[in-house]
Amino acid sequence: MVRKLIWPAAAATVALALMAGLAIANNGRTNDKTFEYAIGLWGDLPYSAVQADPGVPNLIADMNASKLDFTVHDGDLKAGNGPSAKPPSVNCDDSLYQTALGWFDSLEGAAMFTPGDNDWTDCDRPSNGGFDSLGRLELERKLFFSTPYSLGSQPLKQDVQGGPNEPKCLGGTNAASHPTDCVENRRWTVKGVTYATVNVQGSCDNLCDTAPNAAEEAARNTADIQWLNETFKEAADNGFAGVMIVMQADPGFDLTDGTRAPLRDPKTLAETDGQPDGFQTYLQALRDDTTAFQKPVVLVYGDSHYFRIDKPLLDEQGRRLENFTRVETFGDNSANGLNDVHWVKVLVDPSSRDVFAFQPQIVPSNRVAVPSPSS
Repeated sequence: MVRKLIWPAAAATVALALMAGLAIANNGRTNDKTFEYAIGLWGDLPYSAVQADPGVPNLIADMNASKLDFTVHDGDLKAGNGPSAKPPSVNCDDSLYQTALGWFDSLEGAAMFTPGDNDWTDCDRPSNGGFDSLGRLELERKLFFSTPYSLGSQPLKQDVQGGPNEPKCLGGTNAASHPTDCVENRRWTVKGVTYATVNVQGSCDNLCDTAPNAAEEAARNTADIQWLNETFKEAADNGFAGVMIVMQADPGFDLTDGTRAPLRDPKTLAETDGQPDGFQTYLQALRDDTTAFQKPVVLVYGDSHYFRIDKPLLDEQGRRLENFTRVETFGDNSANGLNDVHWVKVLVDPSSRDVFAFQPQIVPSNRVAVPSPSS
């Protein structure tokens, strides 16, 4: 065998050629694993007194130490039931929202929030104080969403759903027919990546539980789908690199696990478990928008309190949508004290092929089963 020697200059030429080939294979963009900025995702917290203190303060301190550009809480400021729950939670009185506002404003940078079913649609449960659920949503709108700016120590200006060209949500205390702008639906762009919050709820999106409200759900779902479509259109028209959507509900995507989410035909996206389906048309719109956008899309939610990152969305032929990623944040997952009071760090690089990279952040002072090492 005759071996051909490659001298250093020739070797460098070969290496450059290989790198050029890789760039061409990646449409001129290498997946270099760097990042421009970082954000934090959390939600479904706190569900008990120990999660409220010291759990959430520990978590906020950990996020603040990470120098994040912004954070997003994906809903549920309390457990589904109040003082009678095990462990006991608080009910839906005004102090719940004031406490949460203090937490959000203690976050460095901008802090975003989208409502959760436990802090409005489920507030009509007797165990939560028997409040008018629409009245609780109106309170959240006034407290958290009264300006076009986010919460946090450095508020960020956002686009807000509302005005004559946008559908109305049904709201108003004890007045289901009162038209209200969906001011909790927000959108903002940071360095070529678009983010949006959408008010999509657990408990069948307000079609089941103590006092279902089909009129409210229909109006809000129409507004949510329009906001979704407008978000993708803005990102596409401006050539932005990716889209992240944040909501509360786990809508389910397939037939794999009925213990955590509704069972759903993955091709039609119709619910198959006999429960009211408040999500099919929204999921169909999300799928259509994701397919047309082609670039990376991330859907973030909480609801079932099971941290995971995967790709569960299929097209009508049963093929996996490669550009779609589901991120479910940490949240109360048991009665085990501080268990799962943690967060997810997202590293964002608009110039990379995948745009988003994810790191689960286990707050050292909130570890339970395996304490944090001393060194």
